[in-house]
Amino acid sequence: MPAISFEFFPPKTDEQRTQLDKVATKLKSQAPEYVSCTFGAGGSTLDYTPETIERLHKAHALDAAPHISCVGGTRAELGALLDRYKAMGCRRLVALRGDLPSGMGHPGEFRYATDLVAFIRQQHGDHFHIEVGAYPETHPQAEHALADLRNFKAKVDAGADGAITQYFYNADAYFRFVDDARKLGVSIPIVPGIMPISNFSQLRRFSEACGAEIPRWIGKRMHAYGDDVDSIREFAADFVAQLCRRLADGGAPSLHFYTLNLSKPTLNVLQRLS
Repeated sequence: MPAISFEFFPPKTDEQRTQLDKVATKLKSQAPEYVSCTFGAGGSTLDYTPETIERLHKAHALDAAPHISCVGGTRAELGALLDRYKAMGCRRLVALRGDLPSGMGHPGEFRYATDLVAFIRQQHGDHFHIEVGAYPETHPQAEHALADLRNFKAKVDAGADGAITQYFYNADAYFRFVDDARKLGVSIPIVPGIMPISNFSQLRRFSEACGAEIPRWIGKRMHAYGDDVDSIREFAADFVAQLCRRLADGGAPSLHFYTLNLSKPTLNVLQRLS
């Protein structure tokens, strides 16, 4: 079983904060290497991620890595955010381009994650361990697969220490991506992102937006179960655990779970792996 890490999103209400506290407590029992927290772009949401990172660090004693995104932040705002994270004791960041929220016309002063990684290195040298995104099934906005690989290598050349992939359900796509990246001279760890299956209709919407492919047979199997929630839960956990096992056996350096601030779907998978 390789090392594991978990991703959370920043809560915005007291109810959501209570939920995250419960989830963090349950998942901490799995001894994650670290946890990360996504970034809300624009306006007051710039505060939600730092607050959550501090909460995960102080209340739960977790090594918490903030996501930092190009979108919506000026150079000065992002510089101040980096200083804030450094003062908190953060040593790891996840640097992403981010998606432009609906209605937001200005993408910020950095256009690409490559620029953001270079800025972090320029401002703080080697203080932060920087993770970047990777797309085994190709970024949905990439011109083609080779262009996407070159963009990935540019992020590595700018100073990335590691990468976390978009989730996928086809292990061959991951292995091919890693092989292709190695041929381009990329040597950093490429960690598969794992999305446990809880709400299938929600997953389908996510996947259409981010370009992750759900194999047709999985959709057909889910449809066949109808309203049998227990069968859906068992099948989903078995399938994702099988995927994790294949990735680990194939040399994946660790596994990064997208929790959606839920504990049960991830724990169901991890129980099968242990």
